Amino acid sequence: MELPLQIAAHGVELGSETGTLIRQYARKLDRYYGHIMGLRVTVEVSQRQMGEPIVYSAHIDVTIPGGELVVKYQAHPELHTAIQRAFEAARRRLQDYARRQRGAVKAKEY
Repeated sequence: MELPLQIAAHGVELGSETGTLIRQYARKLDRYYGHIMGLRVTVEVSQRQMGEPIVYSAHIDVTIPGGELVVKYQAHPELHTAIQRAFEAARRRLQDYARRQRGAVKAKEY
């Protein structure tokens, strides 16, 4: 399935290599939950004071039937690591959502 993918950048230029990396991670998400309706990835550089190191943040919104999963900012000094961590968090949330949809989550006994 071809995902409707939107990539946005704020305060940082994304090269073709970074765009390719984001597309690869997005295709992997489709393996964990095949009913993804939309995927929006935002990469930005946090505001900083003079002399502070650059910190990249990645934010992912996954639109699925019945709702939306949001992965808040995964900050890291390296751009690719911030993107990787955000997609790992999105993968875990999609897996949990898919388990709940299948009914594979145990009910608590009180």
